[in-house]
Amino acid sequence: MSMATEVPELAARVRDRLARRHPGAPVGELTVLPGGHSGLTYEVAAGDARYVVKAVPPGQRPVGRNDVLRQSRVLSALAGSTVPVPGVVAVDETRPAWFAMDFAAGEAVEPVLDDHQVDPATARARMLEIASVLRRLHGTDVNTPGLDAPAPLDAAGELERWSRTLRAVPVELRPGGEELLARLADGVPHGLPPVLLHGDFRLGNVLCAGERAVAVVDWEIWSVGDPRIDLGWFLLFADHRNFPQLGHAVPGLPGEAELLDAYRDGRPALPAMDWFRALGRMKMAAIMGHNLRRHREGKHHDPDQERLPPTIAAMIRTARDILG
Repeated sequence: MSMATEVPELAARVRDRLARRHPGAPVGELTVLPGGHSGLTYEVAAGDARYVVKAVPPGQRPVGRNDVLRQSRVLSALAGSTVPVPGVVAVDETRPAWFAMDFAAGEAVEPVLDDHQVDPATARARMLEIASVLRRLHGTDVNTPGLDAPAPLDAAGELERWSRTLRAVPVELRPGGEELLARLADGVPHGLPPVLLHGDFRLGNVLCAGERAVAVVDWEIWSVGDPRIDLGWFLLFADHRNFPQLGHAVPGLPGEAELLDAYRDGRPALPAMDWFRALGRMKMAAIMGHNLRRHREGKHHDPDQERLPPTIAAMIRTARDILG
């Protein structure tokens, strides 16, 4: 069916389910929620309650980022845990599948990248707060009922996954990329026991109210693997200098060492973090290069993407420097 006929059907299914949850209360229209990166993302009101709905786009397969039911599983598995997540209130596996979750009130701001008015002291407190949230996430039992966790992906598997993305970027946009990939492949560290990974853990994906983390969101690429995969990525956003021409300084923001201390909470230092720091930079170069290629091919028009080449090159260069 076309988008024009599918979306009203989705809206009718959502309203029917929420009407049963809120008998007698009016259920509003589905309105597109800006910022969603997977499937279709809407906001809807039912009486005094507000919900976010994620659905598989009409005509598309429920795979990868569009597998919204996979996202609902991890949220349901974390319900009631020490990791704050929105509560899942409805799941509909009928194609196109969708689920509804509580609307978590808060703001998700990436201090070194976003234009924002967050006080530097608040940004600092939030970053230290979510370092402990990440520790608690990594302490989750991957055999939690209903999670249906995939097989663990080790460091070599993570490298292979993002190497494919980087190699899909035109060579001229990733100078030194092949050398970096070779050096990463030559130094893959021994793995740590696998944990539940978010995949894109950073302040921009955590809704906060004041200094408190309200909900970790955007679970499109969650997996099971080495905890340093999440950590290497998270630490990348602690320093604006990691993003030439894009980042800006935030006074007092905790650095990598302080964030690692907050994450470890007295436990021993983690080995081979430099390799994972370099991996995080390679992943960022791959993602930026992919987005720039899509922009130039007319698949995703965003003039700001033309500012990325210096940052992509710097990510690759600093990753190589980290490896020595």
